Amino acid sequence: MTRLTQAEKIQPHWWRKSFTACFLGLSLSYGVIAVFAWFGPGGIDAPMKVQMNMWLVSFIWLPVVAFSFLFKTATSAFSYLMSANLVVYSLFAVLWWLT
Repeated sequence: MTRLTQAEKIQPHWWRKSFTACFLGLSLSYGVIAVFAWFGPGGIDAPMKVQMNMWLVSFIWLPVVAFSFLFKTATSAFSYLMSANLVVYSLFAVLWWLT
């Protein structure tokens, strides 16, 4: 059994990971909810969808914040969450353009 080297361990960087997770995680959850709200079943005018969308933001955001601490470094957390944001908002823009 070998021990992990310092470079292989998950680095603490908890301040930077926290800020990254809070801001980019919230942005990601808003993007996912925007895609669901506008292009999901019933569209934006579906009854009771506003309340559901409001509460779904926290159900997406909190796991993103929790799992952000599993990234090895804060830089990798930032790059992965930024990439996820780009994918989600690009999907939203493409779907908006297609309709």
